[in-house]
Amino acid sequence: MNAATLLAELRRRNVLRAGVLYIGTIWALAQGIAQLGPSFGTPDWVTRWFVIAGAIGFPFWLAFTWFYEFTPSGLKRESEVAPGDSIAHSTGRKLDFWIIGVLAVAVVLLLTNQLVRRHDATDVASRHTPADATPALTGIPQKSIAVLPLVNGSGNQDEQYFSDGLSEDLITALSQFDGLKVISRDSSFQFRRSKDSSKVIGEKLGVAHLLEGSVRRAGGEVRISAELVNAADGSTLWSQHYDRPYTDLFKLQDDITQAVADALKAKLLSGHGAVVQSDRPPSGNLDAYSAFLQGSAYYAHGDEAGARKAIEAFNRAIALDPHYARAYAALSHAWTHLGGTFLGGAAQRQAYDTARVAVDKALKLDPNSAAAYLARGYLAYFEFDWSRAHADFQRALQLAPNDGDAKYNFGALLSTLGQLDQALDLTRQALTTNPQNGSWNYALSQYLLAVGRTGEAEQALRTGIALTPQNAALYEQLAIIEILRGDAGAALAAAQREPPGPWHDIAVALALQIGSDRTAADAALKDLIGKYADTGPYQIAEVYALRKDQDPMFQWLGQAWNSHDPGISSLLYDPLILRYKDDPRFAAFCRKVGLPIPGDTIGTPGGPASAALPTSATLATP
Repeated sequence: MNAATLLAELRRRNVLRAGVLYIGTIWALAQGIAQLGPSFGTPDWVTRWFVIAGAIGFPFWLAFTWFYEFTPSGLKRESEVAPGDSIAHSTGRKLDFWIIGVLAVAVVLLLTNQLVRRHDATDVASRHTPADATPALTGIPQKSIAVLPLVNGSGNQDEQYFSDGLSEDLITALSQFDGLKVISRDSSFQFRRSKDSSKVIGEKLGVAHLLEGSVRRAGGEVRISAELVNAADGSTLWSQHYDRPYTDLFKLQDDITQAVADALKAKLLSGHGAVVQSDRPPSGNLDAYSAFLQGSAYYAHGDEAGARKAIEAFNRAIALDPHYARAYAALSHAWTHLGGTFLGGAAQRQAYDTARVAVDKALKLDPNSAAAYLARGYLAYFEFDWSRAHADFQRALQLAPNDGDAKYNFGALLSTLGQLDQALDLTRQALTTNPQNGSWNYALSQYLLAVGRTGEAEQALRTGIALTPQNAALYEQLAIIEILRGDAGAALAAAQREPPGPWHDIAVALALQIGSDRTAADAALKDLIGKYADTGPYQIAEVYALRKDQDPMFQWLGQAWNSHDPGISSLLYDPLILRYKDDPRFAAFCRKVGLPIPGDTIGTPGGPASAALPTSATLATP
């Protein structure tokens, strides 16, 4: 058979058409896998091996189409089909239509890939500058970003801590850039699996950009897909897919951070005492880092079981890297949280002692760790060592001026010291990076109420309720707002909406004190004392304050001090107790607990811890 005859026979048997269809189909499928694969955590090698397998199968496909023909009665050997029965010509026309369709799909996928998805950081940095970038959303700074939780592409829920940890690491890293507003984990993680558009998310978080993507760890490989999105219109400013050895994880994180920073024209913080912070172990031990991420995930649960599991994980991280200062700081914070929130008596004191040992070790290993100063300030706050807490929170904020937690904690301490204007300012600053935090809105409500801005206080509180309706004490605070307005009915209605538990009982007891049913008010107070004399003496003092029974009020305040009731920290912004600030016993109590007497001048944010601040020596229990 000569070449001309062979070519004619190939055409008659539709081998050439079948070959073109095969190549077009493989091309289209490969592009589809490459573009859709990242959404499902598919590694890049899947596309590569699909193309290789297609190339291997090509000659077999050609051989198949040479020897076989589709007929109305099914697939038959070509030699078994009589020339008059052959429908090869009709099959060829059908193949032409299939070829046109497949090639059209392939071209569309190619154009989509080139024009939409494949922008690298250098290209974006050159084309999107602050001067020519489309304004994001009205009133929102252009240099602002929220890192949405990276999708866990492994399919294994046990790996969720890893993707969440990498997301938080990116938040920490981006927070080191000057003038870049970065939303904290608490708020950005609330949009996990959100159906909201990028514009709605940007408006809720107050940012112009979103960073989203997926992560998958399999064996010794890690695959991350990341995309920087303009929140206003959902357009992609930069996207990249990375397949790296797991041992290159930290370098990979740095590459993503720098690419985003380049796209937003952001520069690292410098001067004014700021020091770059990191959650990574100094040795680069990835097992230690993984244990730290697990601990952080457990701690985020907020309950006692989560705190205990976090402590175990942080201890594993420290065992793997004894010089891991960040893990020691987290361990201290977890012990303080466990002791102050869930323990009492000797167990609480032991928890605080363990926390102190851990944070001292953290600061010895890294004297510039903002997390360590936050942990030590947190412990000092629970132990009513206001001076120590003031110095530590202030130092943490100096080291990490963009850290929302540092601002919030320092604001809480300043409210305790009666510096409400500064506390309000810092809390509002903190909320710009964590607007979806119900507890922080609750704190803002308390400070606003203390300075007489009742309407704003209610607005902030209702924001907190909308964000975290399951949180305790929110409706108790609403009941107090209505009590101050003198509306007994509204106060009781708010109190009864508090979920069952101690805060429900406290809220109802408070609300009844301004009502006309004195029998119910007396019974509620008696019930409160019977249930919570050991755990809620400060709240019992508040009830007596509403009853205008000053003697028992001061007696219960003394009991609150003796039992280390955290309510003591709200003494100088509690509108119920402050009604008696002119009573000589109030000034005496302030001196006993180491708090300034209202009207005294103490240190302010940005300045040194004032010598007028109480020292730990004044904090001995009576």
